[in-house]
Amino acid sequence: MAGTVFFSVSMSLDGFIAPESPDELMGRQWVKLQSWVFPQRFFRENLHLGTGGEQGRDNDILRETFDRTGATVMGRRMFDAGEPAWPDEAPFHTPVFVVTHGRRDPWERPGGTTFHFVTDGIDAALDAARTAAGNRDVRIAGGARTILQYLNAGLIDEFSIALSPVLFGTGIRLFDGIDDSTVELHQLGAETSPRVTHLRYAVRRR
Repeated sequence: MAGTVFFSVSMSLDGFIAPESPDELMGRQWVKLQSWVFPQRFFRENLHLGTGGEQGRDNDILRETFDRTGATVMGRRMFDAGEPAWPDEAPFHTPVFVVTHGRRDPWERPGGTTFHFVTDGIDAALDAARTAAGNRDVRIAGGARTILQYLNAGLIDEFSIALSPVLFGTGIRLFDGIDDSTVELHQLGAETSPRVTHLRYAVRRR
């Protein structure tokens, strides 16, 4: 049975998930936005940053998201920002399908991550990811424009937002361009921690 297609992102209180400039995708804003992630034990283990770390509900959510994911889809902008920043053992440990216009041979990394470059659209990338994931779920990793394409196409089943207590003022908003005439949300849950608020929604077509 096919798994769920979902996304899971951190977002500022004013709705941004990334800076506008690709040169700043791993910069100051991103560090502020993801500051709840860095102390978590699972994050440290996954990136081989050493032992220790926090083990509360934030940590559990990171681990649960990782464990459910059998394949990942991302846009080329996210890949281009991550390629020089990820360690040799990239943190996905799944097949990753990059939606792009440029052809490139698969890029295999240690630890189970292989990047595949899909040039014939979001549906083809998702079909390949579903096959690779088997009974596990497919995560649409980002960025915002890629997530929005999948949302407006009715291909997202559910999503979670880690709402961080930061304000950006500018950047890329997650839901800019959403087709609200076709997308309907149903809240599945909300949890708070000292660092962030976790919101979960199911997506239905109107």
